[in-house]
Amino acid sequence: MPVISSTKNLEALSLTLVAEFDAGVERVWQIWEDPRQLERWWGPPAYPATFERFDFQPGGKAGYYMTTPEGEKPRGWWKFTTIQAPNQLEFDDGFADENGDHVEAMGIAHATVTLEDLGGRTRMTIRSTFESEEQMQQMVEMGMEEGLKEAAGQIDALLAEHSHA
Repeated sequence: MPVISSTKNLEALSLTLVAEFDAGVERVWQIWEDPRQLERWWGPPAYPATFERFDFQPGGKAGYYMTTPEGEKPRGWWKFTTIQAPNQLEFDDGFADENGDHVEAMGIAHATVTLEDLGGRTRMTIRSTFESEEQMQQMVEMGMEEGLKEAAGQIDALLAEHSHA
């Protein structure tokens, strides 16, 4: 399991996941910048993600849905705020309705992804910050922490597949 730790900090309104991979930083960066690779791991195993829109540049937006085992399609959106290849990526994210529009009631979270070179291996840190304790609690109750761990658990297989590309 590549996940080293998952830490909730209510005071900082943050959830931080740290994982390490046997692949270089440039290779791990590809699983974020290529929507087809992102789809292979972003959703937990039983909730595959499909990115319908992916404008990977500061100010650009991504729109996706996950397909549940029951066939429902909850939607989400990202707005990229910082892209510093291949080490840092930041985006706002939230829930979307069936038209892809932001669902105000769920608020907006902000994700910071950092990739660090550990001499041929990569440490990936995903830090999500929330607007309020209530929003954070709601996300945790909806399974965000567990889902992120399960999603990250699929990355090793994806990296192994493309390592000789």
